[in-house]
Amino acid sequence: MTGRHGTPADPGAPAPPPDGGRSGAPAAKAPRTARPRTPGRGVPLLLLAPALLGLAFLLVPLLALLLRAPWRSLPEQLTSPEVWQALRLSLVCATAATALSLVIGVPLAWLLARTEFPGRGLVRALVTLPLVLPPVVGGVALLLALGRNGVVGQWLDAWFGVTLPFTTAGVVLAETFVAMPFLVISVEGTLRAADPRYEEAAATLGASRFTAFRRVTLPLVAPGIAAGAVLAWARALGEFGATITFAGNFPGRTQTMPLAVYLALQSDPAAAIALSLVLLAVSVAVLAGLRDRWMRTV
Repeated sequence: MTGRHGTPADPGAPAPPPDGGRSGAPAAKAPRTARPRTPGRGVPLLLLAPALLGLAFLLVPLLALLLRAPWRSLPEQLTSPEVWQALRLSLVCATAATALSLVIGVPLAWLLARTEFPGRGLVRALVTLPLVLPPVVGGVALLLALGRNGVVGQWLDAWFGVTLPFTTAGVVLAETFVAMPFLVISVEGTLRAADPRYEEAAATLGASRFTAFRRVTLPLVAPGIAAGAVLAWARALGEFGATITFAGNFPGRTQTMPLAVYLALQSDPAAAIALSLVLLAVSVAVLAGLRDRWMRTV
C-alpha cells in the first residue's frame, strides 16, 4: 500500500480523516478514565483508632446481648402469659400513638412547611423539643398538665369524669408526646422538598386548599409520611421514661415491653434478656424497612 505520492505508507501511522484534514474540526479526545479509589487509603491512625473504638462501643453491648441470651429457654420465656400481655399492650399502644400522631402531626407539619406566620421558628423549636427533652421530664410535664389536679386534667375530671394518668390511654398519650416529633420532622422535610406548583395548579382549576391537600399533596408526600410513621411507631414502642412517670407500671394495663424488661431485670435476668431480644428484633426490622430512605449511599 502506497501513500499519496507513491511512498510506502506506514502501517503504524494513524489513518487520515475522511476529508483529508481540511475541515479544521478538532480531533476527538479519548475519554479520561477515573482513577479508582482504594478504600481506607491514607486514613490517619489518629482518626482510625477512635473510629474503631466508637464502632466497638456501639456493637459490643449488642453482641453481648446475643451471646448471653438464653437460647435454649427462649421459647419458654417468650410464650409466658406476662410476656405476651406486655407485647400485646406495647403493640396496641404504639399503633394507637402512631395513629394519633398522624391525625394531628401531618396537619402540623403542613402548617410549618406551607404557611408563613409570626413565630414559626419558635413553634418549630417547641415541636422538636421532646426529641432532646429527657423522657422522664416529659412524663412529669404530662402529669402536671393532664393529671387529676393538672392544668387541663382537673377540668377533664370535673366536666367529663376522665382521668388519664395510670391508664392505658395515658400510655398512648405519653408515647405520642415523645414520638410525634419524628413524624412531624419527616413530613415537613418531605413537604419542603415537594414542588408547590402542583398545589397551585390544582387551585387554578377550582380546587379548594383542603381538596388540593387531600388529592395532590398527600400522594406527593406519602413516602415521607410512611417513613415518619414507622419511626414514630418504633419510638413509641421503646418509650420508657414518660410512660412510667405518667402511666405507671401496672401489668395488663400500663406495663409495656420496656417496663417489663426493667421489672424482669430485678428478679429474672433471663426473662429481661429475652424481652430485650424482642425489642432488638423490632429495631432491626425498622432499620431494614427504612434502609432505602435513610441509609442509601450516593
